[in-house]
Amino acid sequence: MKASDLFVKCLEEEGIEYIFGVPGEENADFIMSLNQSGKIRFILTRHEQGAAFMAEVYGRLTGHPAGCLGTLGPGATNLLTGVGDGNMDRAPMLVLAGQGSSQRLHKESHQIMDAVSMFRPVTKWSETIRHPDNIPEMIRKAVRLARSEKPGAVFLELCEDIACMDSDASPLTVKRYPRPMPEEESLNQAFEMIRQAKRPVIIAGNGVIRMDASDSLRRFSNLTGIGVISTFMAKGCIDMDDDNCLYTIGLGRKDLVACAVDASDLIITLGYDLVEYHPHLWNPEGNHAILHLDSLPAEVDHCYHPDLELIGDIGHALDALTRKLSTVSFQFDLKQQHAVRRDMTAELEAYRDDDTVGIIRPQKALWDARAVLPADGLLLSDVGAHKMWIARHFHCHEPNTCLIPNGFCSMGFALPGAIAASLLRPDRKVLAISGDGGFMMNVQEMETARRYHCNLTVMVWEDKEYGLIAWKQTDHFGSHTPLSFDNPDWLKLAESFGWQGHKVENSRELETVLSIAMNEDGPSLVVIPIDYRENQILSSRLGDITCPI
Repeated sequence: MKASDLFVKCLEEEGIEYIFGVPGEENADFIMSLNQSGKIRFILTRHEQGAAFMAEVYGRLTGHPAGCLGTLGPGATNLLTGVGDGNMDRAPMLVLAGQGSSQRLHKESHQIMDAVSMFRPVTKWSETIRHPDNIPEMIRKAVRLARSEKPGAVFLELCEDIACMDSDASPLTVKRYPRPMPEEESLNQAFEMIRQAKRPVIIAGNGVIRMDASDSLRRFSNLTGIGVISTFMAKGCIDMDDDNCLYTIGLGRKDLVACAVDASDLIITLGYDLVEYHPHLWNPEGNHAILHLDSLPAEVDHCYHPDLELIGDIGHALDALTRKLSTVSFQFDLKQQHAVRRDMTAELEAYRDDDTVGIIRPQKALWDARAVLPADGLLLSDVGAHKMWIARHFHCHEPNTCLIPNGFCSMGFALPGAIAASLLRPDRKVLAISGDGGFMMNVQEMETARRYHCNLTVMVWEDKEYGLIAWKQTDHFGSHTPLSFDNPDWLKLAESFGWQGHKVENSRELETVLSIAMNEDGPSLVVIPIDYRENQILSSRLGDITCPI
């Protein structure tokens, strides 16, 4: 069997469904072999970065890896940003690249570079396939590493001369094993910590979503009444309408939700990664009692030094604690948490009927987005000022229905991510929200969305500058450097790519237009002039928060 055919057979054995990417001369044998596969769908993208973001979103939605593909040299370097984003946000993904002949890797040669070394800082494993018979072992290792906690990206490089060699090897059988459980002694210690606490609170992170532990968390919270604060990446782990939902933490300044953390005598962190919200922002003195539940021991940090760690499957650990706690009586003082939820809910509802003309406030745009998206609808956020508003004002009924990049935080994520979401979940409504800066970074993927007839809507918040940078510079220095730019005629841009196009300047019309756009056949673009004067207003308020109690 030709090595490239063996490579594809191994991917099929692993259950790989999608590969996103751009072919090239040095991966031609692989592409021809992939074209014969009846199990793997190849999605031709307009840029390798878009392909990497698509693979990331597939991994975050399914827990299984997809592939992103580039050729050698610039094809590989174009993948890098999206790979770094997916890896830091714990998305399982396979990064595949062609390479020149193994006979010229040792010398100066056309487009030759050390891609393996380049990808090592942003992957869990990066390697060259040096012999065709190694392919089954390396594919098995790559997929297993990508899926294992904590998941991430792996990179494999296939030289063009090795791709066309023959091999007698066969794909390895896929074997999967259950996640380990925390030890009983640790569970008993955790039980005592919770039972003796007076004001416990939960901070739920990415791992709750990743390990499908939301149902277990909801049962635990319903039994105990302990409030749940989510990071940006854990939205929906508890229903936004649940009285125990304390919404989201993660802004750089103290918000209402932080009052519940300040008042607590025990913080239970679930699947929390320090990149989601640095502990020096919520535990600056390092004096909070912390119970850490996660798949791996905690990162060492002066402000995050847990009193106890439960290492293993989060859902199983929560279920075990729920059973233990159901046998005893306890009475927590959660008045501060109830007040936080009351006041935060009032803030979320304050602009629901806003009728501003000519410019639209972020709070209103997100209220309407939530109103038109069904509970299982998918929202994908790009990176920019809008991300901070989405984090604070958009909340979810179901887990994994709001995808926000929050580790590497790369702009350009939302449009290609929405394409992957639409392909993977054609039965769901998909809405991406981008700033005008982030949207234009991967605007070429509008053609990809049209070609694959993706039913998705992108809402662009137009302020004609890099709004988040302006916001942060103004907060810090009192003014900002030149950050403005011009934009295309959005409606003509939509028409040229075969999209439906809408521009909304009246707040009262936004919900109706969004609803129309999300029910149109094919991709739709909705552009609104955003009122980022609200950024500094929010900054001033967050810098002077008074806790409800």
